[in-house]
Amino acid sequence: MIERAIEDLPNETCGLLAGVLGDDVVSEIYPCTNLDASPLVYTVDPLDHLRAARRAEAQGYEIIGVYHSHTHTEAYPSPTDVAKAPDPDWHYVLVSLQDTEPVVRSYRIVDEVITEEDVVVLSATATT
Repeated sequence: MIERAIEDLPNETCGLLAGVLGDDVVSEIYPCTNLDASPLVYTVDPLDHLRAARRAEAQGYEIIGVYHSHTHTEAYPSPTDVAKAPDPDWHYVLVSLQDTEPVVRSYRIVDEVITEEDVVVLSATATT
């Protein structure tokens, strides 16, 4: 996620997270195209979403969240992020590139209430 966020500068990056629903463990990361091509907002390409959902299903997973970067602000959901949060069961991971060292934080967003959750990296593998 961090590498992709840096590669996609100056625009925000985005992607989907897959795993077993309810386990709170991300097993696969699927980078996606940001249709907005913007440093301020993102929209996951629907075709990328479909491909990710199919790959996840083939691997025995479901889409359990989304990640995106903030190029110049902290790793905290913006009002736009909260308004666009599609699923209360999803994890919303943010990568902030505002400082020298990237910061990764994860949240649940339920009825516009933001709750931070711990991020623990078990392995650094990605599916591209």
